[in-house]
Amino acid sequence: MNIAIKKVLFIVNKFSGPGYQQDLEDNIIDECARQNIECRIEFTTGRGHATELARNLVTDKSADLVVAVGGDGTVNEVASGLLHSSVPMGIIPKGSGNGLARHLGIPMKMRAALKVLFESQLIAMDAFKINDRLSLNISGIGFDGHVANLFAGNVKRGLKGYAKVTLNEFMSFKEFEADIIQESSTVKRKAFVIAVANSSQYGNNARIAPAASVCDGILHVCFLKKVPPYRLDFIYNFFNGSIRNSSFCEFIETKDLEIRVDKPVAFHIDGEPCGVDTHFKIQMMPQSLRVFVPKTSLKY
Repeated sequence: MNIAIKKVLFIVNKFSGPGYQQDLEDNIIDECARQNIECRIEFTTGRGHATELARNLVTDKSADLVVAVGGDGTVNEVASGLLHSSVPMGIIPKGSGNGLARHLGIPMKMRAALKVLFESQLIAMDAFKINDRLSLNISGIGFDGHVANLFAGNVKRGLKGYAKVTLNEFMSFKEFEADIIQESSTVKRKAFVIAVANSSQYGNNARIAPAASVCDGILHVCFLKKVPPYRLDFIYNFFNGSIRNSSFCEFIETKDLEIRVDKPVAFHIDGEPCGVDTHFKIQMMPQSLRVFVPKTSLKY
């Protein structure tokens, strides 16, 4: 690490991804002991608790580093408490998709992620807001927001559970028209999904914005048309990083924009369901969060 770390707070969501692992606490304590670092472990008790814990630490300065142990939703909550502060964040991925962690090159296995954490480098990472709600990774308006709302109540988590909900809803969900407002210009677009990306992927290596970076101050916005089910080549492009070549996608790069729709459309923020809305104000916040990433990361 390139700053002195003596005390670490681990904020753990027991219910992320596959659920609680009995050896999680032991692994954290053992690794911190090897690094001669004092650690504290706090388990979240509900929505917003991770933000409260992180914000309290910023105020009382009781640790040098906060580590989010969970999925993209947990990471988002911890970041909300650390935003614009000097306290850095680490990530131990434990969710269903782990989109941001995968983008940053953080190992998916807990022990490997713990080891890498204490050999990491510090970056100044961008974030953005949609209607004053923080997003670090990818937020979406349209079909992916609809699926996120449904998936939230699905007991079968993970890629298979997400795929099942997606397939069940795909045929009935229709494209929608939106006004895209940038500075003084307005254009109309018809889309199945409007993905606003700070990083490259939703999770599970499903890359909607392969060229995105969390450090360039730019958002990659993808307008995705409804893809016919027989176009299996699109699925291939989606997972191998060549989606920008698809005729079903249009990309713009921007810092701020507004999106207006005539009828309420579902949306999500970093995979977390947010209901529906007709107006989306999107604002980039460059270098607003300090994050540890592996030194071996080729791109962030």
